[in-house]
Amino acid sequence: MATHDPRVDAYIEKAADFAKPILEHLRELIHTACPEVEETWKWSFPCFIYHGAIMCNMAAFKEHCSFGFWKASIMDDTDKILNIGEGKEGMGHLNKLYTLKDLPKDAVLKKYIKAAMKLNEAGVKIARPKPSAKDKTELKTPDYLTKELKKNKVAEKVFNEFSYSNKKEYIQWFEEAKTDATREKRLAQAMEWIAEGKSRNWKYQNC
Repeated sequence: MATHDPRVDAYIEKAADFAKPILEHLRELIHTACPEVEETWKWSFPCFIYHGAIMCNMAAFKEHCSFGFWKASIMDDTDKILNIGEGKEGMGHLNKLYTLKDLPKDAVLKKYIKAAMKLNEAGVKIARPKPSAKDKTELKTPDYLTKELKKNKVAEKVFNEFSYSNKKEYIQWFEEAKTDATREKRLAQAMEWIAEGKSRNWKYQNC
């Protein structure tokens, strides 16, 4: 049975006027195509779970919305609607959405949602590419993070022993903060998680 998360209701309510109809339409379309979908809240925006794994997500920004499929990279793009890889515009896979007219036709989007459902039903997972030696060399720990880690010896030891991917996820999270206050809040939370040996996305590691 489908579930509606009140956090998604609040998110849409707080979105800009241009974004509300886009988000509402996407939400309704997902529930229509996938009646058993579950709504949840991950990474500060609405995500949709099916068969215990993320299927798709949507988000609203100041001037545009985005929509993406979790496994877009392995989906058949028969109608050429997915924007993936080099030249990708925006966070999602449908380019930046400014109005309802920017969305693919409902029938097309439903077809892609059902294709995403099949991947989740089959338990298909996305393999993460292994970082190259060059990537590892170029990953730099920001000074503000180094300073914070020195205050917490347990967290510092754990972070130093983290894999490249775990370190990168935390650093990207800090770098994406739009204000110093947000970054400080994330740093404080991260110190707790790291000291406990948790990765940035530990809550969702089974999705």
